[in-house]
Amino acid sequence: MKITIIGGTGLIGRRLAARLREEGHDVVAAARSTGVNTISGEGLAEALEGADVVVDASNSGYGDAADMRRFFAASSDNILAAARAASVGHFIALSAVGAGTLKGGYFQAKRDQEERVLGAGVPFTIIRSTPFFEFVYKIVDASGEGDRMPLAPVTMQPVAADDVVAALADLVTEAPANDIVEIAGPDTFGLADLALEILTANEDPRWISVDPDALYFGAHFDGEPLICNRPRLAPTRFDDWLREWIAFA
Repeated sequence: MKITIIGGTGLIGRRLAARLREEGHDVVAAARSTGVNTISGEGLAEALEGADVVVDASNSGYGDAADMRRFFAASSDNILAAARAASVGHFIALSAVGAGTLKGGYFQAKRDQEERVLGAGVPFTIIRSTPFFEFVYKIVDASGEGDRMPLAPVTMQPVAADDVVAALADLVTEAPANDIVEIAGPDTFGLADLALEILTANEDPRWISVDPDALYFGAHFDGEPLICNRPRLAPTRFDDWLREWIAFA
């Protein structure tokens, strides 16, 4: 199969591209660094030409909520128009658990993206993922004001990026669901508990506080969990992933 991966050089995209190539597929990694600009549309038609499947694993790169929404609106409109023109048989969009319920920040931007996919007239599967272990680690690593780390009161069922890649690779060979599916890790944590494990593993002396006013990806939380009711359950446990991450960091 010919598969085009939008965001093909990012955290998920580059791993998915490598896996699909190992499985014998013809893969196009579409990103700015490869000459594809989803905002201007430059290079999109060429990247999608002849594609059986398109996977949109792109991310905005913006921290401001309004910028995120503008990015996903413009990018999705251009990608989906190109997919229709190329008669793509299956469009897979990587989204986020919380997009259907949360109204702020990144989650609202992903909901905007989902609505465009739902109305595009292209056979599709939307896969909502819980937060990646890798993103949680980076948030904790970069957070804090001096010795203090205020974190939002978020409960989540985080997942390893490699497990998300495995789910996407399976979806590539499946028929379009024309629906939303979800993937989550095997265990549920509070964000503060995850942060404590990360700090302890790194012998980091900073202390953690749960702050109801703190934002998580630009959204306020008031008890809304980032968990799934009937997910594709991923196998990797956070403690196992963290030991390996620290060993190879």
